[in-house]
This record gives sequence, C-alpha cells and structure tokens, in this order.
Amino acid sequence: MIILGIGNELKCDDGVGPFVIDELKDLENSNLIIIDGKTVPENFTGKIRKEQPSHVILVDACLMGCKPGEFKIVDKDDFVNIGISTHSMSLSYFVKYLERDNDFKIIFVGIEPESMDYSDKPTPAVQKGAYKFINILKEIL
Repeated sequence: MIILGIGNELKCDDGVGPFVIDELKDLENSNLIIIDGKTVPENFTGKIRKEQPSHVILVDACLMGCKPGEFKIVDKDDFVNIGISTHSMSLSYFVKYLERDNDFKIIFVGIEPESMDYSDKPTPAVQKGAYKFINILKEIL
C-alpha cells in the first residue's frame, strides 16, 4: 500500500496532505510506503508503478462543501464537481494515468480546508480532522 499526501505546505490547509504524511512516516515498512507528493504528485508515478501496490491512498485538501476538517472518500468521477487545491497536474488526469495498465485500487480522501492563506501549518479545525483520519488509518494498518 502507498499513502501519498498532496498539497502546498506554505498555504495553510492546502498542506494537509503533507501534514498527514509527516504524522505517518514512522509507520513506513515493506508493506507500506509513505510519500510526500507536495504539489507535484506526478513526480512519483514511476515509483508508484514500480512498487505495484494493492492500494494507493491519495490525501489532499479539497472543497466539498463540508465543515473545515471533515474528510471523505471522493469518487474519481466527482473530481469535476469539487474544488481541488492547486497542483501542476490535474488530479483527475493523474489518477487516470496511474490506473492505465495497473490493477491497484486508488482511493482519494479529501479534507475540507478552512483557509488557503500563507501559513506553514493547517488551521486547528483541519489539524483535528487530519488527526482523526490518521487515527483511523493507524487502526486499519
């Protein structure tokens, strides 16, 4: 399994993906790869394809109309209906590229942001949601 955090750590809640990755990095082992994709997740497509994981979990801030810090699994077909933070490549294209010729399951977890202002850490509400998600992941892993 691979967990890939996506986002800009200098734009407050947009950095929630890397924030989650930082909290999970000690769990990495031969069955779990933790990747901080920052704003360029496409730079890791080669590594992901090489590893051939059973699952890839993508974690990113996205505007879903929820309360700040709430998170949910977003269907790839709904990417056009939600606002996803700024990246150099569209996440829908990124997911389509990863799925091409691969059998692994891709799960996208969106965490609702509160602020995208310049700050080097997520807001308290988003941190609280991130820790809730992290604890669920730790229970599963």
